[in-house]
Amino acid sequence: MSALICGSMAYDTIMVFHDKFKNHILPEKLHILNVSFLVPALRREYGGCAGNIAYNLKLLNEEPLIMATVGHDFEPYAHWLSQCGISSRYIKVLDDHYTGQAYITTDVEDNQITAFHPGAMNFSHLNSVPLASEISVGIVSPDGKQGMLEHAEQFAELGIPFIFDPGQGMPMFDGDELLKLMDLANYATFNDYESELMQQRTGLSLEQLAERVDALIVTLGGQGSKIYTRGECIDIPSAQPKQLADPTGCGDAFRAGLLYGLMNDYDWDVTGRIASLLGAIKIEHNGTQNHTFTLAEFKARYEQTFGSTF
Repeated sequence: MSALICGSMAYDTIMVFHDKFKNHILPEKLHILNVSFLVPALRREYGGCAGNIAYNLKLLNEEPLIMATVGHDFEPYAHWLSQCGISSRYIKVLDDHYTGQAYITTDVEDNQITAFHPGAMNFSHLNSVPLASEISVGIVSPDGKQGMLEHAEQFAELGIPFIFDPGQGMPMFDGDELLKLMDLANYATFNDYESELMQQRTGLSLEQLAERVDALIVTLGGQGSKIYTRGECIDIPSAQPKQLADPTGCGDAFRAGLLYGLMNDYDWDVTGRIASLLGAIKIEHNGTQNHTFTLAEFKARYEQTFGSTF
C-alpha cells in the first residue's frame, strides 16, 4: 500500500549564520528592523514538505506517492526522485512558474529565518486526490491554501484517512477554516508553536481539539512529543541525536514516521518513537534528504535507543 503525500516541492537554499540572531536583533527596534547576516556556509538542497516526507518514508521501504505542482525548473529534482525510486506520477509541471524556493538562514542555536517563494505551489488545487486502490493513508501538508482545503475534502469524500499538517501554512487560515480541516481529518500534527497558534485562533484547548480527531500529535523539540488520543495523553521521549548538524526538515522526517506507523498498524507508543528517531537521524545531517540507512539499521538503532523492538 502507498501513502499519498500532498504538499510543497521546493529547492532549499540553506545558509548558516555562525552567531546568534538575538545578538544582532534589538527588540526595541523591531519596528525599524534592518539587519544583515554574514553566511559563509551555503548549500542548495532538494526540499519541500512533500519531498522530504516522501524521502524519509522511502528509506523505511514504503512507497510514497507525491502529489504536488512544480515549475519549469523541476527536472534536476525529478531526476533525484527517480534515483531514489520515488514515483512522480502525481506531480504536475507548470511551465510558466518556478518550483517553490525556500531561503533558510539558521543560527548556532538552530533558530531559523525563512523566506519562501511558493511559485507553482500556489496552483496545487489543479491536482485532485486520485481514486486509487493502493492509497491507504494520506497527509495534507503545507501547500497552496485552496489546494489544502480541496485535498482535505477529497480525502474525506473518498474515505481515505489522512493527517492534517498545516505547518508553516497555518497563518493562511482563520479559526473556522482550521476547525473545518480538523473535522475532515483523522489525525492532526503541530509543533509546539503551531499548537499555541491553533489554540489562539480556534479558542479551543489541545484536549478539546483532540476530541475532533482520532489522534492529535504535538512535537516539543528536544522534550519529545505528546499524542492526545482517546481521552489520554501519551508522552513520547525524544531520541538523542549523535550530533546537531541542521534542524531543517526534522518535522517532515517526524511526519514520515507517523505515516509509517499508520501504514503498519503500530500503536501510538511505537509510532511516536519511530517518528522521534527519524527526526533525530535527520538532524545529524545537513540538508533534508542527505541521510541514508537501511530498515535493518533503523530497527537496530530503535532498539538501542528505546530498549525495545517493533
